[in-house]
Amino acid sequence: MKKILSTVFLVAATLSVSAQINLGKMTKAASKGVSALSFSNADAQKLAKEGVAYMDTHNKVAGAKDPYSIRLKKLFAKHQNEDGLPLNYKVYLVSDINAFACADGSVRVFSSLMDIMTDDELLAIIGHEIGHVKNEDSKDAVKSAYLRAAAMDAASASSGKIEALSQSQLGEFANSILDAKHSKKQESQADDYSYDFMKKHGYNVVGAYTAFKKLALLGGSAKATSFQKMMSSHPDSEKRAQNIKKRAEKDGVWKDPGEVTLPTTKLKK
Repeated sequence: MKKILSTVFLVAATLSVSAQINLGKMTKAASKGVSALSFSNADAQKLAKEGVAYMDTHNKVAGAKDPYSIRLKKLFAKHQNEDGLPLNYKVYLVSDINAFACADGSVRVFSSLMDIMTDDELLAIIGHEIGHVKNEDSKDAVKSAYLRAAAMDAASASSGKIEALSQSQLGEFANSILDAKHSKKQESQADDYSYDFMKKHGYNVVGAYTAFKKLALLGGSAKATSFQKMMSSHPDSEKRAQNIKKRAEKDGVWKDPGEVTLPTTKLKK
């Protein structure tokens, strides 16, 4: 898979796909067709479901008895329907650090993210991703990814018809979803959603603060070139952490977590 933090929000993995499409042509076609295509929430959900199904078959998914799946289920069992959005969760057993949510309510968490984040931090991160879906940022990402994968120009987009994607196009579509970049405003709005999600359910909102502190540490890693490139479209992680701290102090729920560091061992629980 590729990037998100979307969703993510975090760093990227690489899908094994072989799309025989010219990326420059797709990008140009998408920019011409995106405003012409009538695209409903139902369209976004249907296409996202297809894209995620493709991703699930091209990544190693943790089984029901895997410790990662057990931990995620323990955390999110009560969130099968969050804020009117039906959700489904799976863990990808991959070496990269990421998590994402799609317009159909699919939430995918990478095992290496779970290795370095506490339960509260994971809750905050996935709350952020759910925020992108609820704010319809993910709908926009699916629309753009579809146009790129279909190499659709303005004329064909104006027909308003959503055509089925071929297998090679599905691969490009999946990658495009994960490559989607949200605006800094959208990221900040998703941060607010995450905080409100944590507060509403009685979780420790300081987990959102420490998650961003860890992202800031990851961004300074010598091996974080791809991460830094992907995060360039996001607000500064340290500033985001401080925004969470200010909200928590205002709400009277701030508790100083002390120095935040990246763990050297896996945080399996």
